[in-house]
Amino acid sequence: MPNVRVNGISLEYEEFGEKDSTPLLLIMGLGAQMVVWHEAFCKRLAGRGFRVIRYDNRDVGLSTKFREQCPDPGQLLPDVLQGKNINLPYTLNDMADDAAGLLQALGIPAAHVVGASMGGHIAQLFAIHHPRQMLTLTSIMSSTGNPNLPQAEPEILALLLKTVPDEREARVQQTMETWRALSGPGFEFDEAGIREIIEMSLDRDPDSTGRGRQLLATMSAGSCKEALANVKAPTLVIHGDADPLVPIAGGYDTAEAIPGAKMLVIEGMGHGLPEGAWPRVIDSIVELAQKASEVVSA
Repeated sequence: MPNVRVNGISLEYEEFGEKDSTPLLLIMGLGAQMVVWHEAFCKRLAGRGFRVIRYDNRDVGLSTKFREQCPDPGQLLPDVLQGKNINLPYTLNDMADDAAGLLQALGIPAAHVVGASMGGHIAQLFAIHHPRQMLTLTSIMSSTGNPNLPQAEPEILALLLKTVPDEREARVQQTMETWRALSGPGFEFDEAGIREIIEMSLDRDPDSTGRGRQLLATMSAGSCKEALANVKAPTLVIHGDADPLVPIAGGYDTAEAIPGAKMLVIEGMGHGLPEGAWPRVIDSIVELAQKASEVVSA
């Protein structure tokens, strides 16, 4: 897969669809490599007329790591939780700048931007700081960072903070346990498919320490709700009503903050993007893009 230099780092990316199709950028969440955007999902989007771009955020997959700057992110976590000012290796704003820089490096003036979980927060910051490069915004299972919103279920946080085993199969099983806990009751848990993605991720990059540094960036980001009031991009917010990590209140808060935003609630969906939900998600993204194009043409 190709990579480009952006903001002094290397970003690994992959494209689907025709080069002359309308660009659509996918931003993944905490500790997740670009392959978590399932290849079949990307191809279905490409089949609807998009040039789909997925990439590894900084500090995961085959993009630049920040081990030397922060070898043990867990040491900084208590200070972040107490609201202390610390010298972080990077922020979510830096990650939004990465997304904008990737488009620039590919010669793309503007794109539809879709982010999931932490990637949704990054996409929101993209809309705030790089509005000319955004055609539409889709924020999936994310939040504004508003501290007054309901928080994740404690048992889910405990799973995410468990020590990562050294042995490969134990890591696969622990990650499967987490994915199962995050999934909602409305869709079948695709054990074989999810295991394939987990193993693919381990094959690409077994180093999981970047997740801790990304967590520091997320927890120190604060709320962007006030700034979202100035977002002009047509916006779609997608959230499952059974999300145990980012409760649906975070989705409603995002939709309420952005003028004219549309909210799509998917019944029984947890913190994930199960294949059974793809048709509704893809149709909604296509509809948003079409309406935005009609407004521009009018």
